[in-house]
Amino acid sequence: MHILYMEWPGYGGEFIKKNLKFMGHELSIFDFPHHSEDLNAGEELAGNIAKAAIEAGADIIFSLNYFPVIAVAAHAARVKYISWIYDSPAVLTYSVTICFPECFIFHFDSSEVLKLKSLGAPNVFYLSLAADAEHYDSFQVTGKDHERFDADIAMIGSMYSEDKFAIFKKYENFDEHTKGYLDGLVKAQEEVYGADLLERALTPDIMKAVLKTVPLGVHGDSFETIEWVFANYYLAKRVTAAERLHLMGALSEKYETVLYTREDTPLLPKVINRGWIDYYNEFPLAVRCAKINLNISLKSIHTGIPLRVIDLMACGGFVLTNYQEDLFGEFVPDEDFVYYEDTKDAVEKAGYYLEHDDERRRIADNACRKIRQSYTFRQKLEYMLNTAN
Repeated sequence: MHILYMEWPGYGGEFIKKNLKFMGHELSIFDFPHHSEDLNAGEELAGNIAKAAIEAGADIIFSLNYFPVIAVAAHAARVKYISWIYDSPAVLTYSVTICFPECFIFHFDSSEVLKLKSLGAPNVFYLSLAADAEHYDSFQVTGKDHERFDADIAMIGSMYSEDKFAIFKKYENFDEHTKGYLDGLVKAQEEVYGADLLERALTPDIMKAVLKTVPLGVHGDSFETIEWVFANYYLAKRVTAAERLHLMGALSEKYETVLYTREDTPLLPKVINRGWIDYYNEFPLAVRCAKINLNISLKSIHTGIPLRVIDLMACGGFVLTNYQEDLFGEFVPDEDFVYYEDTKDAVEKAGYYLEHDDERRRIADNACRKIRQSYTFRQKLEYMLNTAN
């Protein structure tokens, strides 16, 4: 099979290309401008992709995440388009182009699959993410690695307080009623797992007040609403920022707690901030040197298993995580991972597993074995290609 692969720096891209070639498929590479303003329906870009697919004799166009402009090109060239969603929020999947018969969308969040199907997309499928065990096996932890990365509890990820989230600053400009309502909504969502409160709680009056301060819009050729955009791009990050701050702070009061992030963390004086680490080359070492690896999911991931959880397991890391519905559908709590119900529960469970090495290692080993048995890139790619055919 000849596949036109859309090249951009998405996590896992190199693993996908490597496995497609190993499976015997022929690849042509298209340098995809993923920051372009033409991602929805840019005529020139769509034309270039369609031309490349036709000239290559491609059977399939493949991309990490979904891009409407690729769907337009696939539709014009009558070539199937496979996209594998690993990011959230994935607003571009709300384009009307998802209804094209050439589009096959594989999404890691089952709740989003249901939404997209309800909008009329004929080919949307739930598919959890994958890990490349061979890559992780190439890393051997040395004494110097232990000196650098050893930790009782570690989290790798953003605290969502960076300057790029400048929309947070506009929050202070809301009127007192709007600010109070949103504060209460954020607090409620932080304390509730397994239910999405944000979008449904945004009343017309609240959105009218919000839009006076925050200039939000939607594309004319898409299904998303202003409420969806505000809930998933703004409020979800604000909830996640609050939860990560509160939970990391509580854990650091009792245990050695390490954070790998680009941000300064003056509000977490007892957390050891080791700065950012490279996901491909340093992440595996940090995971293996931590007794407990903490996952606090971004709130726009409503049910899905975050990529980070799959990779933590693949590295042999013990995972302590918040509740995610799809995680329970594919793995077994207290056998493959441990989840917490609130901050107090997280602190208590962290303490228990720090004192019970054998149980902690057994759980980590179980998860690692399951990832290697059923969550390889080859298995996931075979499923996608077979489904599209």
